[in-house]
Amino acid sequence: MRNILVTGGTVFVSRYVARWFAQKGDNVFVLNRNHNPQEDGVTLIEADRHHLGDKLKAYDFDAVLDITAYTREDVRCLVDAVPEIRRYIFVSSSAVYPETLERPFSEEMRCGYNSVWGDYGKNKLEAEQYIAENIENYYILRPPYLYGPMQNLYREPFMFDCAIKNQPCYIPKDGSMPLQFFHVEDLCRFIEIILEKQPKQRIFNVGNPDTVNIKEWARLCYEAAGAEFKPVFVDESHAQRSYFCFYDYAYDLDVTKQCELMPDVKPLSEGLKESYEWYVNHKNDVNKKPYFEYIEKNL
Repeated sequence: MRNILVTGGTVFVSRYVARWFAQKGDNVFVLNRNHNPQEDGVTLIEADRHHLGDKLKAYDFDAVLDITAYTREDVRCLVDAVPEIRRYIFVSSSAVYPETLERPFSEEMRCGYNSVWGDYGKNKLEAEQYIAENIENYYILRPPYLYGPMQNLYREPFMFDCAIKNQPCYIPKDGSMPLQFFHVEDLCRFIEIILEKQPKQRIFNVGNPDTVNIKEWARLCYEAAGAEFKPVFVDESHAQRSYFCFYDYAYDLDVTKQCELMPDVKPLSEGLKESYEWYVNHKNDVNKKPYFEYIEKNL
């Protein structure tokens, strides 16, 4: 049994990670401010990560899984408070790659400002740099869009709502823009592999090896909900984020290094069915956006 610290532990990715490792038999500690219900089988350390003081001094962690850090300061405050860091895994973002680079993005490419993601990507990159400079046994994971049960963002849940309402699916342009996904369970599986194998590679792009275009992704969402897919294509006169759940931004990460360690990933169709089954019983757990209001008034 390992002692594992998970930052967060109550919302989507950090919650799923905490549950996954707890169910594997690890001794999971979650660090959060106790504003949301806690998962069964975990030990709460109630604190603000920016004001930890001596809160962590009495603990001995085999691994720190930092799921919720967004900035350099987020990381620094935690690192300063942990007595000894044996392994540190940081969930970063592919937003650290400038959108002007040639695709697919690989780990060897230079990182920098991405105008689509703005300060989010900039802050994640600064956090990465602090980790590399101050922690010896670290790993950085750069995912594309994460999805799966416990999703709190209005992405696939929006498509499910469209399907449940049996309304047409409004798709930007011709629907050919590529998207890349990674199931949150596969993220957990890969973290487990890193903890066990401790590879020499420190930074990994993670994600499904294949991209999928918007139209196919939407169709799979409708299929997961058991609804007829009726696409309607929307021209550029309407701002994409007014009626659709993704930016006008094509994801394409090279995940070769991940696949060398974990060659199999969950098929998107299967993962979306799991997401739908969770969503129908947890609709109030998702932060919804006013896409339907825009659609009703303008499309």
